[in-house]
Amino acid sequence: MRLRGKKRGFVLASVLLVLSMVMSACGHNAPPASDSGSASGANADKPLAGKRVALIMEFNTGTFSQQYVQGVTEEVEKFGGKLTKFVAANDKAKMASLLDSAITQHFDLILTDHGDSLLEPGLRKAVEQKIPVVVFDADVNVPGATVLSQDDQKMADLTLQQMKEDIGGKGNIVKVWVAGFAPMERRQISYAKFMKENPDIKEIATFGTANNPALDTQTQMEAILKQYPKGQISAVWAAWDEFAKGAARAIQQAGRDEIKVYGIDMSDEDLQMIQDPSNPWVASAAVDPKDIGRIQVRYGYQKLHGDQTDDKVVLNPVYVSRDALPKEQISTTELSQYVDGWGASKQGLQDWMNEYSK
Repeated sequence: MRLRGKKRGFVLASVLLVLSMVMSACGHNAPPASDSGSASGANADKPLAGKRVALIMEFNTGTFSQQYVQGVTEEVEKFGGKLTKFVAANDKAKMASLLDSAITQHFDLILTDHGDSLLEPGLRKAVEQKIPVVVFDADVNVPGATVLSQDDQKMADLTLQQMKEDIGGKGNIVKVWVAGFAPMERRQISYAKFMKENPDIKEIATFGTANNPALDTQTQMEAILKQYPKGQISAVWAAWDEFAKGAARAIQQAGRDEIKVYGIDMSDEDLQMIQDPSNPWVASAAVDPKDIGRIQVRYGYQKLHGDQTDDKVVLNPVYVSRDALPKEQISTTELSQYVDGWGASKQGLQDWMNEYSK
């Protein structure tokens, strides 16, 4: 009995010793919990590397949006971050829901593209939870959230004044735009003022939709061209480049070379159309979409760095006309050679960001 008891005690002691060794090994060899903001190892001089960034978009239609996303992606990668995109497919309520989801997932930085006041509850929640948020092209007012916008009224003014000059201050025009989007609403303010000041310019038709905008515009413009024969339309003013594409295609296919198209926003595809001497689209006012994305990310990382940021940031546009462009096709990356102020904006850059460019 005594020997059996000793044996039982020896076995128990052995089991306890093995368990102790396993526990000790786990404690020493298990990898540390990940911390995207830690400044260790290779990223000791880049403490913001590894941040998770959410980009929540109302829509991603057209080449302008594609180039905007490219700018966001490039800048996030420069900072060593990881970008996740969420697209609401023109559903503002869904966009607000996606914002709530990004907050629940504890992203380090949240960027939004378009949307409206439905975003405000989510933006306030993000600010309260110390998640930096930077908004592009949405009419919202949440203290602590930085809102970027293009100078939409100036873009409208630039194109409208050139249109007036080109058509001799009088004639019938078609307007393509859609309500419910902050940038379009701001552009409409300038348009309404312009029309009031120029009674000899008559609006004979207005339309527009955000769903399949280029194709829908082309279809509706084809119908208008049949309604108004040659000589009855002088120009088309489009409040968005997707609208300008559709209108220009319809006019070109109909052989109505007496009609000129003026748009807002710019992408590589737009530029190719404007450079084409047979295309009715002759000019546009815009901010480089890649620059918009880059600048939005920079302000987000300023917030992550603890910098003070402005609540409102306005991006200055430039006017791009066919007359200023070469005959050979170029891309928007080369546009700065011909149009002052285009691309390579330094807006939002801080000296400390140089470490992330190496």
